[in-house]
Amino acid sequence: MKLLFDENLSPALSGRIADLFPNSLHVRDVGMKATDDPVVWNYAKDNDFMIVSKDADMHDLSLVFGNPPKVIWLRLGNCSTRQVEELLRRDFEVIKLFYEDDSVSLLALP
Repeated sequence: MKLLFDENLSPALSGRIADLFPNSLHVRDVGMKATDDPVVWNYAKDNDFMIVSKDADMHDLSLVFGNPPKVIWLRLGNCSTRQVEELLRRDFEVIKLFYEDDSVSLLALP
């Protein structure tokens, strides 16, 4: 399970959760700083990533196109990187089940 963190999340997250989600990246890691969402979408699709975002636009793309890629939509509002990390760790099993279920494309986490 590889995660691709959208620009609205900290680039530090990929390293902080590498024990659970190895090979995860931030969009900046692949030269996509300030890149349009459809480009990020296609990169994730072509490289077997799940997109993690706080952006409702990724939510909308998942409803229009389905998967792949899958989208994990974080509905935390204004929060710290540590809070995002804690959420991903706490919901690891939920994320794993989401990843394994081909019939769903969006996971909203509070």
